[in-house]
Amino acid sequence: MTTSDTRMPDPAVAQGGLDREAIKIANLAWETLLRAHASMMRGFLADDIWDQISAREYDVLYTLSKARGPVRQSEVLRGVVLSQPALSRLIDRLVCRGLVTRADDPDDRRSVLLGLSDRGRELQRAVGTRHGKIVAERMWQHLDREEMATLTALAAKLT
Repeated sequence: MTTSDTRMPDPAVAQGGLDREAIKIANLAWETLLRAHASMMRGFLADDIWDQISAREYDVLYTLSKARGPVRQSEVLRGVVLSQPALSRLIDRLVCRGLVTRADDPDDRRSVLLGLSDRGRELQRAVGTRHGKIVAERMWQHLDREEMATLTALAAKLT
């Protein structure tokens, strides 16, 4: 780890000085992150595991599976890369397919709570098991243990 890898921001940036170099460095990092995400996602989307559910539908089921119980749609929106209207339409389809449950929120009559149905949980686990193995294989093709830890720490800071 070099001195530029510490938790302290660059002194020029900390003093409010976003010079051309700082802007260039930040944008290169961002563009590289986006390209890596796009490249990995293209590979994941091409995998032969999306026969029963799309990757976007899986994203919603996965997000719901990580919740400790039923959640509002706004909570799901934080875990997926969809607009609010697109998520609403997707949730409607998942409810119609019996994969997601919708119930009135006892604390707020204007809201509904979303959760996984038993069928939705089974499908999420089945697809998730296959997808998780593929993700791990692809990540280990490119990164060693230390790099994985660094990537995780950096992404957590950005989150």
